[in-house]
Amino acid sequence: MLKFLIGATLALAIAVPARAAVQPFPPGFQVRDVDAGGGVAIHVRVGGHGPAVLLLHGFGDTGDMWAPLAAVMARDHTVIVPDLRGFGLSTHTDRGLEKKLEADDMERVLQALGVVRFDLVTHDIGNMVGYALAAQHPDQVTRWVVMDAPLPGVGHWDDQLKNPKTWHFNFYGPDEERLVAGRERIYLDRFWNELSDDPSRIDEATRAHYAEIYARPGAIHSAFQTFAAFRQDAVDNQAFLARPKLPMPVLAIGGDHSYGLALADELRFVAVDVKAVSIAHSGHWLMEEQPQATMAAILAFLEPANLQP
Repeated sequence: MLKFLIGATLALAIAVPARAAVQPFPPGFQVRDVDAGGGVAIHVRVGGHGPAVLLLHGFGDTGDMWAPLAAVMARDHTVIVPDLRGFGLSTHTDRGLEKKLEADDMERVLQALGVVRFDLVTHDIGNMVGYALAAQHPDQVTRWVVMDAPLPGVGHWDDQLKNPKTWHFNFYGPDEERLVAGRERIYLDRFWNELSDDPSRIDEATRAHYAEIYARPGAIHSAFQTFAAFRQDAVDNQAFLARPKLPMPVLAIGGDHSYGLALADELRFVAVDVKAVSIAHSGHWLMEEQPQATMAAILAFLEPANLQP
């Protein structure tokens, strides 16, 4: 793995600028909306060929964050990149934002595409949806890459709720929405500035791109209700913890100025086989701050040889 990791890092350093703006998905990627029921459509980008990999984004991003990784993985994978319910170009709603239900959305997407088994790569709130998906369908997830966010109700979650840096977990409601309305860029800048190692790595084009998306009607309401659902997510995750731990290999990636290697300790509460990687000179925004190192770690872990015992 180390040899591949070094080679992948060098190749990606040439292919992906260190401070690249949001990139388009490669030619050949198709876009479709999958019916999730109840009038909700999940916006999905699909491209490439080979074993399937599902990429799930978090708050402050959309599926657009994965374009650089999708471009590389599409050479030998079928890459599936949805916008989560309530985010991006998926339907904005305040229903079904519990992560257990959002996992059902992902299962509908996979069924619509005829995918049974897949690798899973997740970041931030995508981790929470990914855990609910893996816990309910452990036989379908081959490997799971988890990036820089904890799981509600798991491990030291209560400490996270007391952490000043995560005050936004409890910032939602009609008055909070009125405060942010028309000031989405100011609100999002707080995350990019305070949760990164070097705020300049989240460039102006990236900030403008996501600020425009989160300023769409209903977008902030959906995002805030996603945070509001954490209480139920914690209850659901406690029920998942009563089951056997996840059997698939898990890679926990943390920024060294964020969760770092400690993320793996949190994942060991839910999975039996967890490896840890800390990305140097990165905060929470791994794909924006250190795309080459982050992608190299993901690609090395998802090499077919790593399925061998």
